[in-house]
Amino acid sequence: MIKETELKMLFDSETIQKKVAKLGEQLNNEYGDEILYLICVLKGSVMFLVDLSKHLKMPLRMEFIRLSSYGSDFTSSGKVNAVDISLPDLNDKNVLIIEDIIDTGHTAKFLIDFIRHNFKTKSLKFCSLLDKKIKREVEIDPDYYGFEIDDKFLVGYGLDYDGYYRNLPYIGYVET
Repeated sequence: MIKETELKMLFDSETIQKKVAKLGEQLNNEYGDEILYLICVLKGSVMFLVDLSKHLKMPLRMEFIRLSSYGSDFTSSGKVNAVDISLPDLNDKNVLIIEDIIDTGHTAKFLIDFIRHNFKTKSLKFCSLLDKKIKREVEIDPDYYGFEIDDKFLVGYGLDYDGYYRNLPYIGYVET
């Protein structure tokens, strides 16, 4: 078990909230008053989704799915486990996937491919708070992202280690 005292600060709460507000402005400019479906990848993205949605002015629906690729390790397994991927009819809808972090890209690609295979959306875009390009194994880039980060194992603001630390209001990292 990692102790909170072992964490090093990467982004404090104020920095995160400013970035989330900026992303909200971008999305408001992009979608105007069109209905937007937000697909939140649980559990890590829920804090980001909640804070981002407070800045959005368009009518929106929130949907929640559960995918997993980490387990209890510090690195992605590279295999995506679809725990619960129940979605409403997304045909002819503006869809924005909300993710906490993109690292290898496997989860993002899996979800984008799944939605494209099952629905004919009006638009399909991807928004991630964190983009760890250095670890990318699959060619995929988010349409919107908050911060580009180095190869660090992060916790806080929804990100966890073995289910713990999601509740921290900041993002910290562990030296591995």
